[in-house]
Amino acid sequence: MRTAEQVAHIVNALAEEYPLADCTLDYKEAWQLLVQVRLAAQCTDERVNMISPALFARFPDPETMAAAEPVDVEPYIHSCGFYHGKARDIVGAARMLVQDFHGVVPDNMDDLLKLPGVGRKSANLILGDVYRVPGSVVVDTHCIRLSNRMGLVDDMKDPPKIESALRAILPPDGCSDFCHRIVYHGRAVCTARSPKCESCCVRQWCQTYEKEHT
Repeated sequence: MRTAEQVAHIVNALAEEYPLADCTLDYKEAWQLLVQVRLAAQCTDERVNMISPALFARFPDPETMAAAEPVDVEPYIHSCGFYHGKARDIVGAARMLVQDFHGVVPDNMDDLLKLPGVGRKSANLILGDVYRVPGSVVVDTHCIRLSNRMGLVDDMKDPPKIESALRAILPPDGCSDFCHRIVYHGRAVCTARSPKCESCCVRQWCQTYEKEHT
């Protein structure tokens, strides 16, 4: 595990390396992000961004989507894969939003988790990016891999445990941005198969680099 000082160095170095900590999904409102994050499961954000304009032109709000059937949505999301289940969840979520939440995407974890197809990762993304809720930690594959390699967590693979551990050591207002930076860093440098350690901005505080070079 890293010390508080090492964690602070890692957070600051990533902030300097990736100053624009933006979500890579192109959304304009909470409803769109809710739909897109479901579509992004086992699909690239690039693909989701490609199909989103036509999808939201046809279904611009929860009310419109709630009036549809999954079969009506499937042609718009077919290329994202697993489109039967995704269409079912999106329509189900829209209907619940209209029936139970006046068409507004909830701003708290408990209510978000009631929506079909929404897990803690998706809920934290919405809470952090849309509602700016402190302590919103999005645990995806990049976060799991890099948190373990850097030593921010101690050999953890369970997302809820990693979420809790990171929330305890990260600046509350910086959790969301940190998670976006982890994604950028995981794609560009700390890749799954061949991490580019010599080019890594956090190598001097990274537990893995320390073990392999001492």
